Amino acid sequence: MSRQDIPNLDLSHIAGPDHADADLHYEALGTLASQLGRSMAMHRHDQFFQVHYVLEGMVRVQLEDGLYRLRGPMVFLTPPAFLHAFVTDDDADGHVLTVRPQSLWPMPHDDTVWPASGAQIAPVCLSIGALEGEHADEARRMDQLFDLLRREHAGRRPGRDQSLLLLARLIFISLLRLSSQALGSPPPCREELQLFQQFSALMEARFREHWTLSRYAAELGIGEQRLNEVCRRMTGKPPKRLINDRLMQEARRLLLYSGQAVSQVGYALGFDDPAYFGRFFLRQADESPGSYRARMAGAPGRRAAGPGPADAG
Repeated sequence: MSRQDIPNLDLSHIAGPDHADADLHYEALGTLASQLGRSMAMHRHDQFFQVHYVLEGMVRVQLEDGLYRLRGPMVFLTPPAFLHAFVTDDDADGHVLTVRPQSLWPMPHDDTVWPASGAQIAPVCLSIGALEGEHADEARRMDQLFDLLRREHAGRRPGRDQSLLLLARLIFISLLRLSSQALGSPPPCREELQLFQQFSALMEARFREHWTLSRYAAELGIGEQRLNEVCRRMTGKPPKRLINDRLMQEARRLLLYSGQAVSQVGYALGFDDPAYFGRFFLRQADESPGSYRARMAGAPGRRAAGPGPADAG
C-alpha cells in the first residue's frame, strides 16, 4: 500500500461534519472509542496534531516505523502527516486532544522548549507513570491541564474557545518538556515527509499573500513538478488545493467569529477585490460568504458573530 492509499482523516471523521472547520476538538478516549472503535488501522491526519493521554489500560501504538506497548498513564503525540495506528484495551480511558498547528503558532516561545513552528516536532510516545523529580511534577501538571480542558469543554461559559486554545498550548508545553525527542533537528524520516512539512509551514506563513506555486517551490529549493508530486503522494491533493483549503478554513473562521464584514474578511485574506473573494468562496463552497455566515448563524448550538457593517455577498 502506498502512502497516498493510507486514509487521511480530517476533523469531520473524528468530531462530525459540524466540526470540520474547528480549530480544536476534545473528546474522552472512552467516548471516542465507542464511536470509532478501539482498533485504529494505519492512518494520518495532514492538517492537525493529535494527543492521546491514556490514564489506564494497555495501549499498542505504531508511529511510522516505531512500535510501542505501554500501560497507562502514557501519552502519545502524532504530528501532521505522520502515519500511525493504535489499539487500546477495553478498559483504557483518558483524553484525546485534536488541534490545528495554526492554533498553536505563532506565539511567544522559548526556543529551548517551544519551537517557532510545528514542523520541528516529531512523534512522541511516553510512559509517565514512574517519572521522578521535576518530570513527575510536569506530568502532574499536564494531568491537571487535561482535567481543566475536559471541564472547560463540557461547559459553555464566556471565553470558552479562547480558554480551550490556551489550555491546549499549555498542554503542548508540558508534553514537549517531558519528551527529550520532540525538538531539535528535523526527525530522521523520508525526504518527501520532510518536504511536505516544510511546505506546510511555509504555506501557513504565506497563504494570505497568495504566492504562486513556483514561488513556493523556489523557496523550498525544488521544482514545481516535484512540489506537486510530494503533495499528491502525501495527501492525494495538489498543492494549489491545499492552499485553497487553508484559505477557506480561515475564511470560515473569520466569517463565524470575527464580526467583520465580508469585504473585510476578504481583505484580511489578501484579496484586493471583495468581489473576487466572493467568487473564490462561491467556487470553493457552492455558496456565497454571506449565505454561509447566515446559515451557520442559524445552526443549533452555534454562536456565530453577527454580520459586520455593509455585510454582503
